[in-house]
Amino acid sequence: MTRLSVNINKIATLRNSRGGNTPNVLEAAINCQKFGAQGITIHPRPDERHIRRQDVYDIRPHITTEFNIEGYPSEDFIQLVIAVKAHQVTLVPDSITQLTSDHGWDTQAHLSFLKEVVSRFKTEGIRTSIFVDPDSSAIEGAMEAGANRIELYTESFAKGYTVDPIRAVAPFKEAAKLAHQLGLGINAGHDLSLKNLRFFHDHVQYLDEVSIGHALIADSLYMGLRATIQDYLYCLQ
Repeated sequence: MTRLSVNINKIATLRNSRGGNTPNVLEAAINCQKFGAQGITIHPRPDERHIRRQDVYDIRPHITTEFNIEGYPSEDFIQLVIAVKAHQVTLVPDSITQLTSDHGWDTQAHLSFLKEVVSRFKTEGIRTSIFVDPDSSAIEGAMEAGANRIELYTESFAKGYTVDPIRAVAPFKEAAKLAHQLGLGINAGHDLSLKNLRFFHDHVQYLDEVSIGHALIADSLYMGLRATIQDYLYCLQ
């Protein structure tokens, strides 16, 4: 079964908009696990506009499933991931000012850099995933860099799904097949939702994990966190 990792950044965004500690980010992480999520994802950014560095240290001791930290591999980020011994790190090519992730790595252009970063995490026993578009060159570069997994950036699928779902999912089917042939694990994320997740899961083979935040947290405002997580897990059966 494909695992569900819940990205709790939006919980932190809501907390930070008012100050204080409501909603409680740590409590949200604990509840996501309790309600069935098989992982917790966070994406700390340099400006701490949602997840703060202290959140990373506060949450880590309570994660009994999988702790996945996303981010651009600056030296500060690398040291943070190593310090808390995350189970998985997902490398994304975000700039400092970027609102949200909007493209995968050009792994060929950044191959030497990614090799060095992946090697450091592997030395610490941390599984490494590289965020990529459904592009054969990018996937091959991730393999050459020594990554354990890729995370397929799925925004183009989500946008195309409402127009022509078969066409929208086709590049991801081929990308997953190639990654599997190369010995890479396969994660996916960005704009996956209750509207499109089952279709994506049914058509893309070899999925190890999906990371979902924005849509899941938005759904939970109406349905509650427990029921929402159960609905997302049902899509992955």
